[in-house]
Amino acid sequence: MGINAPLDRKLRMGLVGGGRGSFIGRVHAIAAMLDNRAELVAGALSSDPRRAKESAPDYGIADDRAYTSYTEMLQQEKERPEGDRIDFVSITTPNHMHYPIAKAALEAGFHVVCDKPMTFDLAQAEELVSLVEQSNVIFAVTHNYTGYPLVRQAREMVQSGELGEIQAIRVHYIQGWLRTRLEATEQKQASWRTDPSKSGAAGCFGDIGTHAFNLARYITGVLPDSVSAHLKTFEAGRQLDDYGTAVIRFENGALCTVTASQISHGRENDLFIEVDGTKGAIAWRQEEPNVMIFRQNGQPHKFYTRDPNAPHTNEAGRAACRLPAGHPEAFFEAFANVYRAAFDDMVRLAIGENIDRVNTVYPNVYDGTEGMYFIEQCVASSRENGVWLPLRHPKARP
Repeated sequence: MGINAPLDRKLRMGLVGGGRGSFIGRVHAIAAMLDNRAELVAGALSSDPRRAKESAPDYGIADDRAYTSYTEMLQQEKERPEGDRIDFVSITTPNHMHYPIAKAALEAGFHVVCDKPMTFDLAQAEELVSLVEQSNVIFAVTHNYTGYPLVRQAREMVQSGELGEIQAIRVHYIQGWLRTRLEATEQKQASWRTDPSKSGAAGCFGDIGTHAFNLARYITGVLPDSVSAHLKTFEAGRQLDDYGTAVIRFENGALCTVTASQISHGRENDLFIEVDGTKGAIAWRQEEPNVMIFRQNGQPHKFYTRDPNAPHTNEAGRAACRLPAGHPEAFFEAFANVYRAAFDDMVRLAIGENIDRVNTVYPNVYDGTEGMYFIEQCVASSRENGVWLPLRHPKARP
């Protein structure tokens, strides 16, 4: 369940983004406080100063710590006594603002929890790596699907050799909410995600394709070698891709297919992964996250349920559970598991312990950079009719 904080207090959170009309900001706030290890004490909740102030009571933020900009928050929080200022900043804004906020927070000495994709482009991500390596702070990226108990279970099964050599991965993330040009109605979530000045070089592949790729990497640990991608904009007038496929070659010879769609009728949030090894195969679906299937030729299919007390549950899966079997755990809890693991490292740093900044349970700045490289190379490959391009970034997590 994470280490017990010897600081004898909760970690103090500063939230950027999350004002009225947002989605992910509220998710971050709930997840960070779910285990009672953090409290939200400050926020710059909107780029609109009036909305930023008006949104603060929704989170219980006192008026004197409801800031009208992230720069104001960072400056004023840094000037507060050490025993009162925030410990970490959660960034829940559109993509184009991730980098300047993260950079300013790192330079001010605050830990960072950043939504994905980590930055607007690869160059920004690489600079954040340098800043983190020069600092004494924790940097987590909320690829939240890594926090599900059965995803953690699957990862440990792969690492322990239960699946044998990993040879094939199929992962898709299918939605349908952008089947029409919802952005033309000025719907907030659609507007910025389809705007290249705010979303970046990719639309669907940047928004959810990165989740699919990250999940494949997180569970299997195999390192990517090259990629061939085809991205498509099916909805006329839209500026960014709303569908795409990619084939990835891994260094060990494995193949992976990634499909991402936001224009598939009736599909909601279907992130699905299958991993084939020489000894066995697993399948897991985010919309039914408390069940995982394990298959071996000649054997009955095994249905692993999220059960912290079952003998089939390994330590990684057990540590990610909060409830007994049969009580569904899902999206908020998975998000909270990313926060909880990051909090453990924040506490370790605070009490003077050494930490491994690369091989973390939570996605970190290296994973975020790898995700940005994935976006950049998929876009570049698609523009050249699927030409094979390198995918192993020098800063990728080993």
